[in-house]
Amino acid sequence: FKVGGSSRALPMLTFGLDHWRAGLDPAAFKTTNILIHALTTLTLAGLFRLLLLMAGWTSSRAALAAPALALAWAIHPLQVSSVLYVVQRMQTMGTLFLVLALWAYLAMRRAQIAGERSRQFGVLTGLCWVLALASKEDSALLPAYTLALELTVLQFRAASQALARGLRRGYLLATVAGTALFLAVVVPHYWHWDAYPTRDFSSWERLLTQARVLSMYLGQIVLPLPSHMPFHYDGLVPSRGLLQPWTTLPSLLLVFGLLGAAWWLRRRRPLFALGVLLFFAGHFITSNVVGLELAFEHRNHFPLIGAVLALGDLLSAAAARLRLSPRSAIACACLLLAALGGTTLVRANTWGSPLGFAQASTRIAPQSERAWINLCQVHFDRSGGQPGTPDFAAALDACAQGATMPYGASNLASLTVMKTIAGSATAADWARLQQRMRTTTMTASNAGVAWYLVRYSNGDRRVAARNVIPIIDIVGQRAGFRPEEYVGFGYYAAKNGLQADAYRYFTQAVQASPPGSGFPAALVADLKAEGYAQWAQRLEAFARDRRGQ
Repeated sequence: FKVGGSSRALPMLTFGLDHWRAGLDPAAFKTTNILIHALTTLTLAGLFRLLLLMAGWTSSRAALAAPALALAWAIHPLQVSSVLYVVQRMQTMGTLFLVLALWAYLAMRRAQIAGERSRQFGVLTGLCWVLALASKEDSALLPAYTLALELTVLQFRAASQALARGLRRGYLLATVAGTALFLAVVVPHYWHWDAYPTRDFSSWERLLTQARVLSMYLGQIVLPLPSHMPFHYDGLVPSRGLLQPWTTLPSLLLVFGLLGAAWWLRRRRPLFALGVLLFFAGHFITSNVVGLELAFEHRNHFPLIGAVLALGDLLSAAAARLRLSPRSAIACACLLLAALGGTTLVRANTWGSPLGFAQASTRIAPQSERAWINLCQVHFDRSGGQPGTPDFAAALDACAQGATMPYGASNLASLTVMKTIAGSATAADWARLQQRMRTTTMTASNAGVAWYLVRYSNGDRRVAARNVIPIIDIVGQRAGFRPEEYVGFGYYAAKNGLQADAYRYFTQAVQASPPGSGFPAALVADLKAEGYAQWAQRLEAFARDRRGQ
């Protein structure tokens, strides 16, 4: 399992430890996720308490408000997918170490403001940042979070005037250098006026869409109903212009309006301003020019800290304006926390059943191909692959519903396979799948249809290789494969008696190899070992001729 490669080593280590102690028992992995989330909640309460004290709150108010804010963050329904979706441990561990880093940074700055020794806190900040980076790459945003602290609560204060000037100049230089690097390197590298590879939207369209996505996140935070949280967002339609759809322009106004309000109120309401800045800073990478998917709930795991802080400050101001007594304010806070906890329990309960989760997903996001393929797979697994059972019929129906989504091919491929198993597939069904593969955007999931068919065909000869080979060729022409993938297809074709196709894939593996690569020689040796000496000889000559060109 290589998601994220070696750059997410720390979560990968914990996955390994979970597997060592409990195998593939989901309960072990989810228990670890919950423990990490609980630990983050405790550290966040400590961070909030120190932050509130440095913002001028009394010790008694900070002691009550800090754990309440941390609890609101912890039991918000948006957290269900971050905590219970096991692989998002990469995100939650990154947040844990970012919170520790910010806590240490605040302790360092408090010592500097008081004129006390602070170096040990600086070292701790750096250490926690390294651990955060070993968990998730977007932890690189820590300097943006500390800048938000300086612009609002801390205001570059220090007992030493020289240090205060150094902080201002250092952050100014870092901001200018970071902006120049972003505009001169990052934007040109990732910008696409046409659609990104494997996507159906350009960089400009992605930026427009992200205004709607950020507004959607804010709506989910403020009105946290499970029915507003579909988990699957692949059905989200990109913005093609300021008024296409019409919600794009209002969303842009909301985003820039909140940022403007945060800048204007950074001295009068520093906690509100800090919360807004932390929320948007936390989305800076995922809502920018990198061609990532448009929306994921787990991206809010850290930014939700900022949203909770901003909303908490607004509620505190409202309580003061209404002159609520401390007891009444505490009662209102308890009611809000109970409401959050109740909605989270409802959503977590849905996640407790594969079928219940799949059914809820299709109700909330009927335009999501992933939701329908998940429901199809759950019913298929329950049927044991036996035609004539109610679950097999339900699987067929779910995939038929998902196959109506023109942007995807996974449901149509599964539908074709199941009809083949049931003996009702026709040449027209396979022709329809081929046509979809020729026209749909060649996303990673659509390109994966080729391997899905190969794996299924290897286990079930009813899915004939002669129907799979054309799909492989379409994906190869439109998206290409790695050399080792072509080799896999070659052996698949050879196993099924399609000799001409097998040798063709082996030659494509050689052609896809970079110049000077030892891959062709390794393939020749492997073919000899597998008993294909004639192919090995021909392929060796082919590779030699290719080197000479």
